[in-house]
Amino acid sequence: MQTTTTAVQFFAAKLAFETDPADLAAARASGPGPVVVDVRSEEAWLQGHLPRAVHLPDVTRAAEVLPDRDADLVVHCWGPGCNGSTKAALALVELGYRHVRELIGGYEYWVREGFAVVGPEGRRRQSPDPLTAPAPG
Repeated sequence: MQTTTTAVQFFAAKLAFETDPADLAAARASGPGPVVVDVRSEEAWLQGHLPRAVHLPDVTRAAEVLPDRDADLVVHCWGPGCNGSTKAALALVELGYRHVRELIGGYEYWVREGFAVVGPEGRRRQSPDPLTAPAPG
């Protein structure tokens, strides 16, 4: 049997260490927002990535790419079926980065919710998938 205290602690911790595409987009729209760290392969990065994201497929190189250990970081990989972002977030915390969150849904849900990506043909966005985001009104 769960207690209210345990449930509050659990959900508060989830919100402290995760963000979703809509919240990330809102944070980026109102200012520079967090540094988005894409840990997918080079091939995946070239297919498309979030605008202004940092590509870091090898977290051991973090200090070269992310010198500020106090930066607000949001890490992602492909999607819910990929735990690469969880592994990378853990590695970043172990390397001394203090503010690391995971983008739930990853790149897949960023795209499915209709947010912009940058790919070989430039910046693009697709219509939101009605199963993941409301259709534009």
